[in-house]
Amino acid sequence: MASLFSKISAFARSPQGRRLTEQIKHAARDPRTKAKAQELLRKFRGKRPGHH
Repeated sequence: MASLFSKISAFARSPQGRRLTEQIKHAARDPRTKAKAQELLRKFRGKRPGHH
């Protein structure tokens, strides 16, 4: 698991990772995007394994 975290960490420091981080921050500021994300989270949380 530590290697997965280190890979993610390395990506986040890369130019592509920084660009993606900025895109995510920009999208998070948009109220429409924020509402969509919250709706997806609600749907995801509603589907728990073993509780069909």
